[in-house]
Amino acid sequence: MSTSAFPGLNLAITTPFDLSGQVDFGRFEALIERYLAAGVDGFVFSSGTGMHVYLTPEESRCVIERGARVVSGRAKVIAQASALLTADVVARTQFAKDAGADGVMVLPPFFEGPSDDESIFDFYAEVAKVGLPIIGYNVPQAVGVRITPDLLRKLCELPEFRAVKDSSGDLISQVRLIATGLDVINGADPLVPFSLFAGCSGLIWGGANIAPRTCVAITKAAKEKRWDDVRAIGRQLEPLMSLLWEGDYVQHVYAAAHVTGYGCGSARKPFGSISSDRIAALRQALGGLVEQEAL
Repeated sequence: MSTSAFPGLNLAITTPFDLSGQVDFGRFEALIERYLAAGVDGFVFSSGTGMHVYLTPEESRCVIERGARVVSGRAKVIAQASALLTADVVARTQFAKDAGADGVMVLPPFFEGPSDDESIFDFYAEVAKVGLPIIGYNVPQAVGVRITPDLLRKLCELPEFRAVKDSSGDLISQVRLIATGLDVINGADPLVPFSLFAGCSGLIWGGANIAPRTCVAITKAAKEKRWDDVRAIGRQLEPLMSLLWEGDYVQHVYAAAHVTGYGCGSARKPFGSISSDRIAALRQALGGLVEQEAL
């Protein structure tokens, strides 16, 4: 992995909920400590896996503020600052800066927003005025906007635009982004070993909530160029990561994290519980990871 502002494994941490559906901050702080002990390099607070769009603005602020306070410089802190209105994104970014975050992750304009490169550049230029490092977010299947190599080059003319997280799941497109020589952070769980070999500058990984020690191990192996170990660990992780990518990602992460001892409650409504058949499939996909994470 190349030199980067956000290298290694940045955990898109879940937001725990109690039985009444409220954010469980006690459990949240305990989980942060456990993930730090496992060796993660950074956290993304109010991430997609952390149910960003299903948190109130106040809840999101509390998650970011308390998360940054608990981490207290022991890892990088990235705050999701995405919103529909540009002014809201700017305000969220300013809050993240004031809370001590090292950077923000920001979707391009979405929900029938503009898709031309000039408008997207202007949007990120507004956010950049806050003066906090920005990670763009390439997830065209959800947003309808694709960050191409040419657009990435243009965005990186902004000193604050430091990297793009690629969650497209398209390895060929990701390799083309990496070929620009700019920082590309993989955000597609099943692609992790391939992205590491291709030269991604880091990972933002929701599935790592489930098996943090194993996910740290594959990241460390890649950093040390132990590619046989990367392949071996990748084979361990593949059944789980591929299952997550089939759909209902957030619910499956919450359910599987409970199985491996990193319980965070149930995903908040409108998400429902996953079926007993899917729980059984999760347990099968986890295989030896349950015992490995308990060591």
